[in-house]
Amino acid sequence: MKAKIGGVSYVLPQIKLTNADLVRDYADWTVDKIAEKTGIDQRYIAAEGECASDLGIQAAEELFATGIASAADIDYLLFCTQSPDYFLPTSACIIQNRLGLRTAVGALDFNLGCSGYVYGLGLAKGLIETAQAATVLLITAETYSKFIHPGDRSVRTLFGDAATATLITTVPDDTEMIGPFIYGTDGAGARNLMVPAGGARQRSSAQTTVVSEDDQGNLRALDNLYMNGSEIFGFTLSSVPKAVKALLDKAGESIDTVDLFVFHQANRFMLEHLRKKCQIPQEKFVLAYQRFGNTVSCTIPIALKEAERSGQLRRGMRVMLVGFGVGYSWGGCFVEW
Repeated sequence: MKAKIGGVSYVLPQIKLTNADLVRDYADWTVDKIAEKTGIDQRYIAAEGECASDLGIQAAEELFATGIASAADIDYLLFCTQSPDYFLPTSACIIQNRLGLRTAVGALDFNLGCSGYVYGLGLAKGLIETAQAATVLLITAETYSKFIHPGDRSVRTLFGDAATATLITTVPDDTEMIGPFIYGTDGAGARNLMVPAGGARQRSSAQTTVVSEDDQGNLRALDNLYMNGSEIFGFTLSSVPKAVKALLDKAGESIDTVDLFVFHQANRFMLEHLRKKCQIPQEKFVLAYQRFGNTVSCTIPIALKEAERSGQLRRGMRVMLVGFGVGYSWGGCFVEW
């Protein structure tokens, strides 16, 4: 048996944060300046008390509502998040119960950010093609906004919250619908995108809540998300084109033979540089960040769904997916739509 993507859904929180809203807090910026720098017009923010699991459950219910599967069909649940409800128990166990999945299912969390969707597809493919599961539900959900200091415009303008659900099922023949894959990791860059305090390495305390200002005028404490934008940009431009070439070589493909490219939707500046460096034609390159912002592990499935709705992605297309970012971590794969 081979694995295939059966369907994708996504949900957004109800609170919308527009560039006009941000300008009220950043008096020296304008709506046009934020849009010019990021390409993002708005992003959605989880409410107080609304967690990644809540959004993930909504995304799964949206997927079930399409009729392609029901809770009773799922025999493995994968939950990708970097903002879990608790350190323990595993959020996937909570989701299993709240979604009404059978108790005879596997369920696990995995902590990956911008590359998480590709890794999740790899895990699902492995489970199905080794006969450990037949129908896998992959949920990605992030609420990075809970880590962001409102005075840190370096990240507040970029990130949004969201959740997605993807059904991975079987193809009753040898047709390769997902894969091959390439992966990469460089933990030397871990400190360039992180929340320094709150885990076991540095527990939250009165000291970790103390806010300081950096040389760009951004405010944050050790309990908040920190991003070194220039280092992240350098890593991306160095690693992603190599990853694209490695995946093309592994699959015996070329830019010309691929129908569509769906990269992690970081921001306009980064994606445009990557597209040009990889020499990908504009018409083959999906852009879906303007209304959502950077939703971390959710950007690729959201982009897939948006491309399908617009007609840019059609049945039978050969699509390259590439995720990259926090970790440093990256991964790529092909899917047949």
